Amino acid sequence: MATRGFLFLLGSSRADGNTETLARLAAEQLPAGTEQRWLDLRELPLPDFEDRRHTDGHTAPTGHAATLLEATLAATDVVVASPLYWYAVSTSAKRYLDHWSGWLETPGTDFQRRMAGKTLWGVTALADADPAVAEPLVGTLRNSARYLGMRWGGVLLGNGSKPGDVLSDTGATARAKEFFS
Repeated sequence: MATRGFLFLLGSSRADGNTETLARLAAEQLPAGTEQRWLDLRELPLPDFEDRRHTDGHTAPTGHAATLLEATLAATDVVVASPLYWYAVSTSAKRYLDHWSGWLETPGTDFQRRMAGKTLWGVTALADADPAVAEPLVGTLRNSARYLGMRWGGVLLGNGSKPGDVLSDTGATARAKEFFS
């Protein structure tokens, strides 16, 4: 079996929130020795995405964008851990996904070919009892995976508002223990 490397992208506007707690619980279940890289998008802010396809084109990213591109391409499994904010991924997670558009057009990255076959996962906490309100978030990630020929791992949903609340969601904590298997 090929060695797997998980990239966890934390998209919350606060540290140690419910989404991160749920993602870390799921990651604890990975086989020993599985590579895990955790990047907090608050610490690697990206500028707003500018579509340059029809002007002067996209150039190789620099700074935080280069770090995120390298980490994304190095992983076999990409986990977007974003709380549900207004029925979608957080601003920082959406900005990261927007930059995929530029990376698709950046000479020498071969982004689409290199992403094909990887697995895209999502982890989110929401403060609504109805999991259907997370469908826009789920659809964003699922359709992004489909577009790039990635496998779709699904989204681990948990319920909680105040930090730590998700640990009271026994269904979510049970699902976390089997999510990546």
